[in-house]
Amino acid sequence: MKNIVILISGSGSNMAAIVRAAQQGNWRKTLDAQIAAVVSNRPLAAGLVFAKEQGVATDVVDHTQFASREAFDAALMAVVDRHQPALVVLAGFMRILTPAFVSSYSGRLINIHPSLLPAFAGLNTHQRAIDAGCRVAGATVHHVTAELDHGPILAQATVPVLAGDTAQALAARVISQEHLIYPLAIANLLPKLMP
Repeated sequence: MKNIVILISGSGSNMAAIVRAAQQGNWRKTLDAQIAAVVSNRPLAAGLVFAKEQGVATDVVDHTQFASREAFDAALMAVVDRHQPALVVLAGFMRILTPAFVSSYSGRLINIHPSLLPAFAGLNTHQRAIDAGCRVAGATVHHVTAELDHGPILAQATVPVLAGDTAQALAARVISQEHLIYPLAIANLLPKLMP
């Protein structure tokens, strides 16, 4: 069985989309995979409630309790490794991970970013796309590497940038596409991973 561990920091809307897709597509039978755990760096992350309601194991590694990024990442790795993940999925996990963490899960650590990478790595992607006069924006699922938002691309989806768009309006259109492409990208990647 291929275990998937999802890391979140907030509401976990992408995590919820992945959990629902796994349930509806019966990934346990079709892909020999399951969502083994949802882990958050914030104790009050709303996504933890959803995960628990779906019967998914949850855990918290509160980043504020650690003196360094390295110490936090070591503790996070210990929790993730308890689930023996074939795949670690970042779904709104708002921490930059250390090279040691990334290296530990090389080839099996993925993220979704709210832009059409390589454009607009980092934060404030929607406003930056509007300010640059882009006609389209979107989302990218990619492998995580030590360089922020630069790993090999697994999937992308586009949405139009409309006249008079606000960052919030564009974000709403982009996230609706994120919820579609992230579960699909995971389902396409899983057969290529070792259990």
